[in-house]
Amino acid sequence: MSMNYESCTLCPRMCGADRTKAPGFCGASHQIKAARAALHQWEEPCISGTAGSGTVFFSGCTLKCVFCQNYPLSHENFGKEISTARLAEIFLELQEKGAHNINLVTATQYLPSIRQALELARPELHIPVVYNSGGYERTETIREFSDCIDIWLPDLKYYDSSLSEKYSAAQNYFSMASKAIKEMIRVSGGLAWDPENPGLLKKGVVIRHMVLPGAKEDSIRLLHWIKEELPPGQFLLSILSQYTPFYKSSQYPEIRRRITTYEYQKVVDTAIELGLTDGYMQEKSSAKEEYTPPFDLSGI
Repeated sequence: MSMNYESCTLCPRMCGADRTKAPGFCGASHQIKAARAALHQWEEPCISGTAGSGTVFFSGCTLKCVFCQNYPLSHENFGKEISTARLAEIFLELQEKGAHNINLVTATQYLPSIRQALELARPELHIPVVYNSGGYERTETIREFSDCIDIWLPDLKYYDSSLSEKYSAAQNYFSMASKAIKEMIRVSGGLAWDPENPGLLKKGVVIRHMVLPGAKEDSIRLLHWIKEELPPGQFLLSILSQYTPFYKSSQYPEIRRRITTYEYQKVVDTAIELGLTDGYMQEKSSAKEEYTPPFDLSGI
């Protein structure tokens, strides 16, 4: 299977854009664009560890989430164009700073170039590579690039297609994300931990779900799907309470607020009842803007 920028089918939009001439739906051209590369302490403990995850935040996005906390990048395409060779250097610089892993944040639209950069860095790069994604992926893309990814960190945002259409402009979100996550679990082969640092993940899948205001029933449906459809012990689940009404949330009165303790607790209680206890739950106080790093081209 050939995946390139001339007739782009990397994401489920399959917009077919010739990104060497004009951006695709994602807003990205064929040139890598990124807004920040730095150690990040706010991922799950098995990824951030003690020293931090070496995050690279890419510009553009295949989703259009109205509440996106990284909206200057995802919607407004803020960032700096860099070469493949520079990206390889950035990976090695993050490793030099002590990063436990390389964390590719919203990278789908640049995967062919990222693979080249990883190949350039590979002789010296010896830490795992994390694919940090909104979950809206094609199984074909996951298979194509699975040889260069160690840890998959997808969101599973919605079960209800009317919610995904309304808030992320992706009516087929669940049908694509559910298949994609099964494929991520298949290609990862389960969870593997760092023998020298047992709390750090070396390989595997961590599924994130952020509870949205007024949508706890949708979260509960997702948890039932996870219980019924995914192989036990082959993934970790991270239930997030950090929803903050960023960006265009103000245009949607029902999500113009934080979630309540009741809403979050109801979802967590369901996870426990279903035995989905391998993973993480956030303190309710996590809904803070400091989880969003400054996008100031640091490290690019």
